Amino acid sequence: MSIRCLFRKSGVVFALFVLFQFPAALSAAPWKFGVMGDTQWTCADPAGRNPGTVPVSIIEQVNRQFIDAGVKFVIQVGDLSDDGRELSEEERVAAARPLIDAGIGFFAFRGNHETYRQDNGHGAAGFKIRYPQTRDGGFVTQSGTRYRIGSNFNSPVEVSRDLDGLSYSFDCGEGEERARFVIIDNWQVPGRVVANSTHYPSGYTIADQQPWISERLDRRKRKAPHAFVLSHQPMIGEGHQDTLFSGYANEHADWQNAFLASLQNNGVRYFISGHDHIHQRSIIKSPDGKSQVEQLIAQSVSTKFYKPGFLGDAKWFGQKSREISVSQERETVGYYIYTIDGPTVTVDYHADDHGHWQSDASFPQGAGRTDTGVTPTFHFVKKERWSYSLNGKQFLVAQGASYAVVRDRFNASEARILDGLNASEAKDDTLDTAGGKGRPLTKVVSTGWIAVNSSKHAKEKLASDVLLISGLGDPGGDPTDTFVLSMRYDPKQLRRGTIASGRFGLVTRDSAGRWVNAVEANGGGSATFIDGPWKRGYALGSHGIDRKRHRVWAVLNHEGAFAVARFF
Repeated sequence: MSIRCLFRKSGVVFALFVLFQFPAALSAAPWKFGVMGDTQWTCADPAGRNPGTVPVSIIEQVNRQFIDAGVKFVIQVGDLSDDGRELSEEERVAAARPLIDAGIGFFAFRGNHETYRQDNGHGAAGFKIRYPQTRDGGFVTQSGTRYRIGSNFNSPVEVSRDLDGLSYSFDCGEGEERARFVIIDNWQVPGRVVANSTHYPSGYTIADQQPWISERLDRRKRKAPHAFVLSHQPMIGEGHQDTLFSGYANEHADWQNAFLASLQNNGVRYFISGHDHIHQRSIIKSPDGKSQVEQLIAQSVSTKFYKPGFLGDAKWFGQKSREISVSQERETVGYYIYTIDGPTVTVDYHADDHGHWQSDASFPQGAGRTDTGVTPTFHFVKKERWSYSLNGKQFLVAQGASYAVVRDRFNASEARILDGLNASEAKDDTLDTAGGKGRPLTKVVSTGWIAVNSSKHAKEKLASDVLLISGLGDPGGDPTDTFVLSMRYDPKQLRRGTIASGRFGLVTRDSAGRWVNAVEANGGGSATFIDGPWKRGYALGSHGIDRKRHRVWAVLNHEGAFAVARFF
């Protein structure tokens, strides 16, 4: 099942707002960056708005969203044009001008469509000329204003000077919000064309660049809490069966093991790619089963939309068993905004709410229509939100499995889910066999914490740190599954009469920023106080106190930010 529903009810909207927009007093300097997928124009252009196989009429609409969101920079994941000609690549640079003039950096890298042509040296030299920012972060507006985005730029020149500015890394942000970006270009360059089993030749492979990748990701040295890795090709794709590892998914297992281990061991939570023109979140496991990381394949910003290949196809070589599907949406146009706020990274996926667009000569709604080849005005809406926190944990919960695996501790605070099942029946469009059934989606439940210091305790009278929890709902769904959340409280912070009043327990913030009874944000149910521990069978809205164990609990169907406190 594709993502078709939006955030329909105020409960989940509110809960997610609280989760990721916590009061500024508790955070340092959050900032945002954008990600956009492949940009290719592949059909006739009767409106004359898409020169050089570049979908300017689509890019302009996505650019406006980034500008309005106030992102610091945008990264595009390759395939900057469809034909890779020098003229087309110049048009893509021009299409990024509104971002640069708005003070927003634009970083790109090559995809396979940049590298097909031998008459321009596989686009390598032209890319370096057009995107000098990949070496120094420098930008110039049309009015002549100069500015820089990022620092500590580095390329694997020890491997080859050819890679200078093609593969590159840089840092952005300060303190807790500092992040490192490692961008990998493994495409052919003049004098270095390595044939492999697929029809996509390599240049300097992952194996060639792995020492540089590992060095740039080294969490002991990088002085950046967060790190993101990007390439055009996925580790395992949905439609395309070639991979980042110079072959099909069964090839170069040693390269794959080393790469995934370097990501996992250095705290990289998100690997970002393109190539497949589909929104796909997956957990990818290494061939040896020792490492895993979440992969995003970015949604299309093109007139081209792919369908996922069925799992039984021989050219997957059985390797799709290493992929756990989390979310999928196809046949629409979308983009991503990443927010870094202290230890927490939040991703918002926005896409056009119409969708069902057709590809290539049939774009947008079928061949032979008067509007064929004319880009519609998109209405972008938030389709999905997910997150991680460096001070929290992540749990994979399959359909039918219990959320009781979710438990976490921070300082003296401790939280756990006591009960609840992943009752989702959502599936993606990836068929298990030709004409078969889609894959059930697995939920990634994430926890995180906001430390509340003693002065904040005194002001807000909290008896715990603040827990952040997300991932219990279907993508874009509302409400979540019903679950029982329990948190430990500090009895020293409370009077005995307060505990017994029925006005003390698990709290969340309302739209005015006040701490309220957490069950008030539920979708349905009735608030019912129980002076005692939770017991199986208590209905939605039940909440209570286990005095002996110093714990509060509540039966909920929303996620967000939670703490223990008195409510009014």
